[in-house]
Amino acid sequence: MGIEAGGLVEQGRDHHRNKVNVVGHHHHHVGYMKNKVLRKRKYCSKNRKVKHSSSDSALQRLFVSCKDVFKGLGTLPSPHHVQELCSVLDKFRPEDVGLSSDLQFFKPETEVKGTPRVTYTTIYQCNNFSLCCFFIPATGVIPLHNHPGMTVFSKLLLGKMHIKSYDLVDPIKNSDASQVRLAKLKADSVFTAPSKTSVLYPTTGGNIHAFTAITPCAVLDVIGPPYSKEDGRDCSYYKDHPYASYSDAKVTEEEGDHYGWLEEIEMPDNSEMDGIEYLGPQIIETI
Repeated sequence: MGIEAGGLVEQGRDHHRNKVNVVGHHHHHVGYMKNKVLRKRKYCSKNRKVKHSSSDSALQRLFVSCKDVFKGLGTLPSPHHVQELCSVLDKFRPEDVGLSSDLQFFKPETEVKGTPRVTYTTIYQCNNFSLCCFFIPATGVIPLHNHPGMTVFSKLLLGKMHIKSYDLVDPIKNSDASQVRLAKLKADSVFTAPSKTSVLYPTTGGNIHAFTAITPCAVLDVIGPPYSKEDGRDCSYYKDHPYASYSDAKVTEEEGDHYGWLEEIEMPDNSEMDGIEYLGPQIIETI
């Protein structure tokens, strides 16, 4: 999951310059336990050394692990590195990014009408990876979207949500975007925090997914590399159709329930998100 390209992880590369002008309005909707502002670096550098905090925080360990795992464009994390990062994220708690189930956002007093907007904060971003947290109110939706050329680790920190995901049977993009494409259903289930870390890859693992919050949720995404329209990693959106909606002989009737057709669509109205400044525990980095 991301908003930079096509409306999903960040609205522009420079979060501080292009920050959505709703930060003050939305702080009381999410809130933080610790009032520490992260000063985000824009780029990773091989010559930059990481200085560990005295407490060696979980967020700091995650950052160090990400530096090891994500090696740059055109590379995939090795199975060993995937296991390493999953091990770190599986132990991750809401408090590690300044959140708590006691915050008012996770205890709404009134029933939400319509489709509420999703809020996000960028914890860290460089050329190789980004750390983002998404706050999805009850009934809120992050619509079906893809992650071209990316590996994404997702950790549900708080709440309960329904996740639906697909992988394209033929991942090579057709020049005719209007044609529906056959996809295999990878997940169609409800997940409750704390859950195990899920991993999607450029062509496997449920690269095209949608989130629907059943209760207010917080999701931590580790994305490598981040969305970038300039580098060909723009975000595309989809509408799914039952397999029986179109005639095709590629799978048997019994297998049809495990497949669907994906239609590429314009960015849905409910994909727009509000950005807020990250105020949780800091990543410590020195040049």
